[in-house]
Amino acid sequence: MACACLVIRLLVTLVLLSLEVGPAAADGTRVERATAPGDFIIGGLFPLHEDVDRENSSFAPHLQPCIRFEGRRLVKVLAMINAIEMMNDSPPLIDANITLGYQILDSCADVGTALRATADFMEQPIIAVIGASHSETSIAIARQLTLKMIPQISYSSTAVILSDKNRFPAFMRTIPNDEHQTAAMASLLSMYGWNWVGVVTTDGNYGQSALDHFVSQATLKGICVAFKSVLPQSVTSQDVSSAIRQTAETIYKNPKVQVIVSFAKPTHMMNLFLELQDQVLRERQSLESMKRMWVASDSWSTSASFKGNITLEDIGHVVGFTFKSGDLSSFNEYLSRLEAAGRDSVRSNSFIQEFFMQLNSSKASGGAELVSEAVTKLREHAHADTVFSVEMAVSAIAQAVASICISRDCNTAGAVQPWEVLKALWSREFKLRGKSYKFDDRGDINLGYDVNMWRSERGSINVNDVVAEYHPQNNSFTNTNSNPTHHLHYLKHIISKCSSSCIPGEFKKTAEGQHTCCYECINCTENYYSNNTDMDQCLSCDVDKEWSSQGSSSCNPKALLFFSWHDGFAIVLLTFSALGIVLTLLVSGLFLHQRDTPVVKAAGGPLSQAILFSLVISYISAMLFVGRPNSYQCKARQVLFGISFTLCVSCILVKTLQILLAFQFNPELQQVLRRLYQPYIIVSICVALQVATCICWLVLKSPFNTTIRHPTTLLEDCNEGSNLAFGVMLGYIALLAFVCFICAFKGRKLPQHYNEAKFITFSMLLYLISWLLFVPIYVTTTGVYLPAVEMVVILISNYGILSCHFFPKCYVILLKKEQNTKSAFRKNLYEFSTKHKHPESVSGSSETEKQSNGLHSISSAASLASPTSDPLKPTQVIDCGDGTSCTTLHKCSSRRQCLRRSTSI
Repeated sequence: MACACLVIRLLVTLVLLSLEVGPAAADGTRVERATAPGDFIIGGLFPLHEDVDRENSSFAPHLQPCIRFEGRRLVKVLAMINAIEMMNDSPPLIDANITLGYQILDSCADVGTALRATADFMEQPIIAVIGASHSETSIAIARQLTLKMIPQISYSSTAVILSDKNRFPAFMRTIPNDEHQTAAMASLLSMYGWNWVGVVTTDGNYGQSALDHFVSQATLKGICVAFKSVLPQSVTSQDVSSAIRQTAETIYKNPKVQVIVSFAKPTHMMNLFLELQDQVLRERQSLESMKRMWVASDSWSTSASFKGNITLEDIGHVVGFTFKSGDLSSFNEYLSRLEAAGRDSVRSNSFIQEFFMQLNSSKASGGAELVSEAVTKLREHAHADTVFSVEMAVSAIAQAVASICISRDCNTAGAVQPWEVLKALWSREFKLRGKSYKFDDRGDINLGYDVNMWRSERGSINVNDVVAEYHPQNNSFTNTNSNPTHHLHYLKHIISKCSSSCIPGEFKKTAEGQHTCCYECINCTENYYSNNTDMDQCLSCDVDKEWSSQGSSSCNPKALLFFSWHDGFAIVLLTFSALGIVLTLLVSGLFLHQRDTPVVKAAGGPLSQAILFSLVISYISAMLFVGRPNSYQCKARQVLFGISFTLCVSCILVKTLQILLAFQFNPELQQVLRRLYQPYIIVSICVALQVATCICWLVLKSPFNTTIRHPTTLLEDCNEGSNLAFGVMLGYIALLAFVCFICAFKGRKLPQHYNEAKFITFSMLLYLISWLLFVPIYVTTTGVYLPAVEMVVILISNYGILSCHFFPKCYVILLKKEQNTKSAFRKNLYEFSTKHKHPESVSGSSETEKQSNGLHSISSAASLASPTSDPLKPTQVIDCGDGTSCTTLHKCSSRRQCLRRSTSI
């Protein structure tokens, strides 16, 4: 019984689809429609035809005939009818004791025709309107419907302007606006690095709005639009062929544009693909040159008009955006009932009859086979997103009316006004298959998008393969297909760029007037780097700590350099320093052990220990030139060397002054010099002057550690603070050394075995030469080995004194012990005295006086070199009168009475 009722209802519906409200008016303003009765009538506006015949136009108002019937669009009409029948059987309408009817008109994809249909709606008690399909049409009729605040819910108009509630307060839609779709497209392009794209769109509000928003979104993500092709909105326009041909030429001449975004109509895209094929054939190029990556908008992403006409091998890849899909089970059941009703039940239905004739004009009077074929085609064109959007629109209107009528009697005419339904639509949620939905404050329902990828399937094209979902809340994609060849990552091999990517180490340089996506790749300069591809500019290294060469992708830390303990040269110098300390200590120990011997006394006695002590300190100061410098080390190394070496040279100066006094033959001058000669005072004054210099240096402008920044290294070194103080310190030592050199040079002819003047002369000369060489090297040289230069000079100076002053003495003490005796010294002194005595040819008192003065000078010199007396105290020498001499501690060689002569130093 229930099945029979359904069949009867279906037959009534199909009969009503063929009925007209009345005959066409004289002015031709009536349009075809399909109606069904009900307590409340919902208007429907669908583009069953693709255009109108504009050839027989006239100035008189008339209804232009519709042409190019699109059978696949009949699905939307049937989806609305099925949804209304479902709602009539739903609890909300049964509880409210009301039913819904409909009036469905064909807009013929023409704004003028749609406006005439809207005028018919407004003459009748229409509670709401579902439609239109295209944004251009929806914008036009929304202005009319707003006059009476009749709710309008579109299932596919996506123009952003329709979300402006100040202009279109009665317009709503069950889909998101193009603002979200263009953002999704820009995100997809950015995800794969496609930054050089073309855009194909149609003229009018929808096309221009989509183009503007896409360009805006793409620019934010660094995507450039290489070209924009705008096609006429009408598919039968006289200009459409030339526009498509020009678009194909533009695509063909831009081989670097491998990705094209299209907001065009399916017919436009079909003709464009065919024109591209013709262009390839005319240019005798391979089909590969035509292939592109096509990003399709919802207007043609699921269109089945391409099946059988082209293949993916011809056009490349297609990724499209569609609205969220729903369950098609109810609609498929409706088609099954339609097929069961047979051809006879729909013979008077003009829409379905025209569809039958389009399938096979020769079988227009065919039987059940034609009905079955028609239903099969309808199933193929039944896209889940479109059916779902229509069902949501019907459900929203039905539940809004039911919410009003549940509390009042709605069986009388005019009981519910359209504006009341509009208010209920804004404020209430509605349900569909157990899920709740609500229009947002812009009148939209934004569920996101499904992303479908076209793929070949048995020689045909499958346009319904959903591979991902787009979530507008966080602007992201998620894969929905487990097959790796059926998701978005399969497209990663496609490259659509004006210029090749700049690798790390390069940056993009755009010529003036060019797109930002067309650029040269320039190497980053020194101390700049880029660590990512396609960077607009290089990043700067921290030049205080880092460096980079030309074309670098990262910064390198500057190497920290200093005269390290691990350096081979430093190890050698440290070895010599340590060896010098050991040798100096051994010599000091030997001299202490042999302190009463003539050689040690001739070497200076206590002064020799002071010299050795200063050499140890000087060796230690040399070691401070090695290692990472710090403030205390920088201050200590120069001060220690300056004071210690000043002590050493001062002690040597005292010894050279002894030689000067010994060879001063002028008795009066000698007496004056002897009174001024105070060894310990002289040493103290010399050292005190150097100490004062160093204290002033440390207090006023002391040395400090500093970092010298070179292009690739950081050199840690000591800054001497005051170069003047440093020069004064070294110059003072050099002055003392020069005085020593002059004094020692004059006494170079003392007795051979105890003559220190020669060695002092050589050591001071070695010191002066080494430091004279050091000054220009130190001033002109920089680098890690600069401290080593001064260290080498210090070691040369130290070893010069140690070798010249002490090693010969050690040699005598250890290996020539027979020369380290008083008798040996007396013998050597006697030989020296007789060798330098004046000749006897000189006569008279003059001869006697000269002989006496000569003997006096020689004996004085001998006394200074005497190892039997304290070199710092006066020494008495006796002339025996027979050519020999002796001290007060020894007798003369003859027994004659000695002529005693005293000379004190």
